[in-house]
Amino acid sequence: MAWFDPVSGIAGDMALGALLDAGADLEFVIEQVQTLGVDGWQLGAERVLRNELAATRAIVDAPEGHHHRRWRDIRVLLEDAPLEDRIRSRALAAFEALAVAEGLVHGVAPDDVHFHEVGALDAIVDIVGVCAALESLGVDEVACGPVAVGKGTINAAHGVLPNPPPAVAYLLAGHPVVGVDVDMELTTPTGAAIVAALASVFGPVPPMTLTSVGFGAGTRDLPGRPNVTGVLIGTAAAVSVPDGSGRQAEPANPALSLGTAMAAVAGAESTTELVELATNLDDVSGELLGHAIEELLAAGALDAWAVPIVMKQGRPAHTLMVLCNTGDVTVLGDLMARLTGTLGLRARTVVRTALERHTSTVDVDGHSIRVKHGPHRSKPEWSDVVAAAEALDRTPADVARQASTREPGNHD
Repeated sequence: MAWFDPVSGIAGDMALGALLDAGADLEFVIEQVQTLGVDGWQLGAERVLRNELAATRAIVDAPEGHHHRRWRDIRVLLEDAPLEDRIRSRALAAFEALAVAEGLVHGVAPDDVHFHEVGALDAIVDIVGVCAALESLGVDEVACGPVAVGKGTINAAHGVLPNPPPAVAYLLAGHPVVGVDVDMELTTPTGAAIVAALASVFGPVPPMTLTSVGFGAGTRDLPGRPNVTGVLIGTAAAVSVPDGSGRQAEPANPALSLGTAMAAVAGAESTTELVELATNLDDVSGELLGHAIEELLAAGALDAWAVPIVMKQGRPAHTLMVLCNTGDVTVLGDLMARLTGTLGLRARTVVRTALERHTSTVDVDGHSIRVKHGPHRSKPEWSDVVAAAEALDRTPADVARQASTREPGNHD
């Protein structure tokens, strides 16, 4: 697996440089990009220093001129080229993420996005190059640490834009980012698209046995920090977990090799393999979605929720998602289909770590209120708070505040 460390942000050439520094074969990368049949580019690499840290700079020479490619054109290019299968699928995923984000920024359908902002030829070499470098290293899974972003504004083809650029913000929505006090574009849309599309895990280094380390250099030095993207390459290691006998037992399912690392989280009580069901919907109302969520929860779903997305031709839509036990997949999948009329469902295995928790009861002016306690916070049960507030003719906020300061009584 590969874990990217965007400590000073990430760009396409920085990610590529990091992988080359970690041992990816430059000639193999060039050969794969050449299969696209696109002229006018060159790719090389050189060793440089960034704040006294040795790194590899990937040099992509691809003057775009006046020709700007649309996503639909690039998709055909990737689909028709004799690329290795995993290189093609990863490149398609990264470009699709980039097209959707740029479409949101400019208010156009993803298929019609012109990649002049990121430079179409630059982006092709960067993205296909990164995917080829991952293949050269035999990487099966990609992970990523928190992504550094700059501040202030940047100059772009459309004028002055906020920093981080809007496309970067859309791409990294839902993922951990960290602000750096630098008036410079640290993370580019291409770099953000690569990790957003390819990384299955965001967070600290997953358990692995390291085999190589690489640093990819940005084009210039930053004040007080190395302008590099790091990458760790290694073999994913299963974390042993107690089996109740005093021995350390290995997880039976290799799919847990990353998830079992969560068992070491402070306060972890149990780690369970679950299934996440999902379906994309562009033809249902908010009322129907809300009803579906209620029915799925009543039918045994551990959780259910909807996420806004943009589908083909810029259509606004939602992804309906359900978290459930493996034994409930058939029943809940059938219910999702019947309630929404969807034509397809997706399922994937996930790992949930439950932290230690308990419930106590406190008294607020004669009314019992349950309080949930975890390792890091306590929270009154909202339904109890509302009932007490109505009975006492007080605001829920006032009752919740008082409940949070009371000594607990009974424990569940």
